Amino acid sequence: MDFNVYEQYFAASHPGNGRPRHAVRAALTVSSGEGRVRCTASLSFFPHEDEEDFCVSWDVYAERQLLDVRGRRSKKRETALLEGLRDVLEELAAGSGGEVFWDRPLIPARFG
Repeated sequence: MDFNVYEQYFAASHPGNGRPRHAVRAALTVSSGEGRVRCTASLSFFPHEDEEDFCVSWDVYAERQLLDVRGRRSKKRETALLEGLRDVLEELAAGSGGEVFWDRPLIPARFG
């Protein structure tokens, strides 16, 4: 079962795959099952051609697994991961040739 602990959309810049991207979906996702918990930070850059365009494409996507342990979900562990999330997402963005404009959110943060 996958669960978004955090999700937010921001203005961004990425050359894309032949089509410039102007926004990004940032997320911290928890997957649990078979006695394991996995946490993943991810970015998905998408075109965002106008204010109504939130059609997220998955061809410019970067992720990093932050945790893979036996056990159950832990709010304490998820809170600790959220504290360092922006640094991880910055590295992912830079590694893929993109930039996230953290001071220009497109929607409020959603916490699950």
